[in-house]
Amino acid sequence: MNGVTIGQAAVFAGVTIKTVRHYEKNGLLAEPARDSSGYRRYGSAELLRLVQVRTLAAAGVPLAEIGPLLDADADSFATELADVERRLTERIEELIVRRDTLHRLADGDRTLLPDRAVELLARLPGLGFPPAEVAAAREGWVLARALVPEGFDDYLTDVENALEDTEFLALSRRASESATWEPDDPRVEEVATALAAHYLAHPAQLKIVTGLQDAATRYKLIRHHGEERESASARLAALVEAKLRAAGVYIPGSR
Repeated sequence: MNGVTIGQAAVFAGVTIKTVRHYEKNGLLAEPARDSSGYRRYGSAELLRLVQVRTLAAAGVPLAEIGPLLDADADSFATELADVERRLTERIEELIVRRDTLHRLADGDRTLLPDRAVELLARLPGLGFPPAEVAAAREGWVLARALVPEGFDDYLTDVENALEDTEFLALSRRASESATWEPDDPRVEEVATALAAHYLAHPAQLKIVTGLQDAATRYKLIRHHGEERESASARLAALVEAKLRAAGVYIPGSR
């Protein structure tokens, strides 16, 4: 009666009897001595070995590597354990990233944009921007992040800073209103003049226009994404760019 049965050993280690026998078949566990009734009995040494094997296997160590690892000298064993821990940590970090990605899938915006961009979009309605303008900003930002990822964080910073300027906010809201005007409405020219003058007077905010100019084609795709060719919004953008060019600001290409 010296020791426990295979069933008791399996429960103790948190595995099945089949798993214990599988470990024995692969030479990871020595078959223990049998009692007078012919039952195998697992003592403390066998239980320790079983728990060690189960722990390493659960950590992702292949069964073929577990035997040599457990039979190594103390220094080698410690070194190998450190390597197993490193690999396990990497797996944990990868799983955390996957879990976070799954959470982001529930929110379409967070799948495509970083949190700070989503939070900035959420602020826009409260600042007086209509839903169509927020939707256009979202589409443009997704495109910008895809085409010029290296400059997107700086661009968001420029937008965040500009939104703290009440004059910029007022002009931006006025520009949003122009989407409902006729292209030849004289107010379009007035807003364009005011916007260009504001940008020229505030170089930090001018980077909202110039900051994504990594390549001319990409700039135009981002800057004019979603504009109807003959709309007031398209005319306003073209006028602002023309006025900035006339002031010596580099803007890629002409419309």
